[in-house]
Amino acid sequence: MSLLAATRRVLLLAIDTHRGDPATVAYLRTQLARLDEPLRVAIAGKVKAGKSTLLNALVGENIAPTDAGECTRVVTWYRDGSVPRIVLHPHTGHPEPLTVRRTDGALVIDLDGTPVQDVDRLVVDWPSESLRAATLIDTPGIASTSAATSQRTVAFLDPDDDTPTEADAVVYLMRHLHAADAEFLESFRDRGVARATAVNTVAVISRADEIGGGRVDAMFSARGIAGRYRSDPTVRGLCQDVVAVAGLLAQTGRTLRHAEYTTLAALAALPREELDSALLSVARFRRGPDAELRDRLVRRFGLFGIRLSAMLIRQGTTTPDALAAELVARSGLTELQNVLHTRFTGRRDLLKARSALLAVDRLLQGTRRDGPLAREVERVLAGAHEFAELRLLGALRSGAVGLPRPAAEEAERLLGDAGAAPTARLGLPPDAPAPELRHAAFAALERWQRHAANPMLTRVATDACHTVIRTCEGILAAGSRPVRIP
Repeated sequence: MSLLAATRRVLLLAIDTHRGDPATVAYLRTQLARLDEPLRVAIAGKVKAGKSTLLNALVGENIAPTDAGECTRVVTWYRDGSVPRIVLHPHTGHPEPLTVRRTDGALVIDLDGTPVQDVDRLVVDWPSESLRAATLIDTPGIASTSAATSQRTVAFLDPDDDTPTEADAVVYLMRHLHAADAEFLESFRDRGVARATAVNTVAVISRADEIGGGRVDAMFSARGIAGRYRSDPTVRGLCQDVVAVAGLLAQTGRTLRHAEYTTLAALAALPREELDSALLSVARFRRGPDAELRDRLVRRFGLFGIRLSAMLIRQGTTTPDALAAELVARSGLTELQNVLHTRFTGRRDLLKARSALLAVDRLLQGTRRDGPLAREVERVLAGAHEFAELRLLGALRSGAVGLPRPAAEEAERLLGDAGAAPTARLGLPPDAPAPELRHAAFAALERWQRHAANPMLTRVATDACHTVIRTCEGILAAGSRPVRIP
């Protein structure tokens, strides 16, 4: 039985167990329906971290407000839908549809007079291929000057009433790792099903173009910082990966207009010294008879984006499509999309099952845990090797399990840290032939059997080796199954 099927069985048993409690049954049915939904990925971070900008870049359209309006102080869900629709869900009362309108290509969300404190969430349905794999949830900034605004995000991602979060995974934006960032990431690590692993969190150094004074090589510096964070033991225990992204550049690249390219081409034709001088500051660049046009350009690209675009056009980027592709590639967005696919989308069933089992596990807290439901939860947790992998992966990343560094790095890869596919686990190309995959799996199995027999390892390390051995055996078993030809 698959993990998702076993989880569905647990939820059905929980519904039957609590059939006398309508509220709990309704909650569990919501969890059951959630198994079939796209992955829920929340985007969180401090105020002005660029959350809405990054969301727009991921979707490829300007649907999330990026100004400091009242809508940015509300948790907003963005889902794939057949037609555009916005629905306001108040804390009390019935959901209310809001008017859908766009201004200058951007979606405008108006609460229609409803006070922010009365809004539980906004749900935006938008036809988008990017939203089919994952529902994106934009959250208000933490560490805000408004305590109520920060509390909305904390309450959504880290409820204090024993209710598990509604997000399956989190993308956390930060400029640098400050104490508030570390504290938030630590609070989001649950202590239930996953045993405090950071498997569902990815950190993003947002506004990466501002590093290094916004020079055209700023992204090189930002990627270096991301690499240092990635190898930092503290950060490794808090999140799965760290990626540098210039969110504004990514958003503009995904939504570039022909008129903007024409304006940038005209700027690139100016003497280089003249343009470089104008780009020393926003105030300097805005001067001149075309100040309004330049102001729009700054808001869309930033000085870094204008500098980079002018350089690319001078070097031969002669069409809007070519420029858009270059801006997206240099923004770090593609790397983030690959990370999200590897860490989150590729583990959809695992993350979904984890969220559902955590919900049931929380229901059992404070009650006797010797009934059929409790035993079934424990059976799934103990029998599902996927959860054993999660627990070991978290222990390796946090340093709780000591293995020689080369072995630890291989163990993390085999456990799915770089992707759940067998080829990714074995460090092979995605199109590696079956014989090569089997050979690599056999070699890994023999290697970890030798590790497990090492008398110098501690009991904890030896147990870890046996978990990796079972993973290798699973890869071999999957590879030996006959392929059915339809």
